[in-house]
Amino acid sequence: MAKKGKKLRDASSKVESRPYVLEEALTLLKSFSTAKFDETVEVSMRLGVDPRHADQMVRGTVQLPHGTGKTKRVLVIADGEPMKQAEEAGADIVAGEEIVAKIMDGFLDFDAVIATPSMMRVVGRLGKVLGPRGLMPNPRTGTVTMNVANAVKEIKAGKVAYKVDKTGIIHGPVGKKSFDLAKLLENAESLVQSVLKAKPPGAKGKYVKSVHISSTMGPGIEIDPGSLGAT
Repeated sequence: MAKKGKKLRDASSKVESRPYVLEEALTLLKSFSTAKFDETVEVSMRLGVDPRHADQMVRGTVQLPHGTGKTKRVLVIADGEPMKQAEEAGADIVAGEEIVAKIMDGFLDFDAVIATPSMMRVVGRLGKVLGPRGLMPNPRTGTVTMNVANAVKEIKAGKVAYKVDKTGIIHGPVGKKSFDLAKLLENAESLVQSVLKAKPPGAKGKYVKSVHISSTMGPGIEIDPGSLGAT
């Protein structure tokens, strides 16, 4: 097991073994000096669902009020007029079905993928490549659409897609450590509330089992689910 660095040990020693309210946890997180770069702040939620069952799958999107602090490279796979619309909206890469072979060969220089419905006949072949990375276009997340311009603008503005993993956990970025407390708080609350609203019909018992927040190089801080309105 790798040893914790001194900065991480120092930060961990300041975290009490109790659940915090979100604002208190973020204040503590921002006080840590754990890295020389601007760390990403992430919320992790362990849910009482079994994603192997379709009626317990949790996925969705949320528009963070203050963005993620990261400029995403957006790939749009389309043909005809939507290609022009994607370029005008600021997509970083606009391509037709020829990009599929390139991606199969290892090209992954993008952070989000949008496709028009007509292109899903070829994009579907990328499921094993894009799926595990959370990049597969999906109508539920607004990334399979004819309105590619709007989809590009939303992602560039801080739209975040989330999906419960096979262990029942959702991870989502809510900004950078350099964000002021109010912006981090509002972003984190937006993500949490979106996940709460996405509670699937098959969920039984306690929906939110635990919530933690952390920065890239910092320790996890437990959040009281009840303080977030979770049950």
